[in-house]
Amino acid sequence: MSEQPRGFERGTDGPKVIVAGVDGSESSLRAASYASGLARRQNALLALVYVQPLMTAGAAFGVPVADTTGEIAEGLVAEIREATERVRGIWDVRWEFHTFRGDPYSGLVAAADELKADAVVVGASESAGHRIVGSVAVRLVKAGRWPVTVVP
Repeated sequence: MSEQPRGFERGTDGPKVIVAGVDGSESSLRAASYASGLARRQNALLALVYVQPLMTAGAAFGVPVADTTGEIAEGLVAEIREATERVRGIWDVRWEFHTFRGDPYSGLVAAADELKADAVVVGASESAGHRIVGSVAVRLVKAGRWPVTVVP
């Protein structure tokens, strides 16, 4: 019997990398908490991903968007570190924080591809407009490239 080449193999023995999208919303923070528990139980790396928008309506009017989104990212990292410290010694999770640029869907797809994610966890959309366009979660599920968990 010849041995098969050992390249990257997605999700055969449980997740090794779990991507969780965070944007500061309550549902994204619940998704991060859920993903951290999953990462702990699976001994997986938790990759927390914040997608910085490329340009918003405010940018067209001279609002410094890069500064604002950078502050959001810094705030998220501080909040995550604080939560990590609260549970230190009870249980530990290997985690990293990443920022990507783009719209939330494209940013999470890029993150999941680059980080070789085995699973993606996102919060349920809190926007009424997503009923028409489709939420990020629905679009990720339709992509069919990773198991996607949507946390309410």
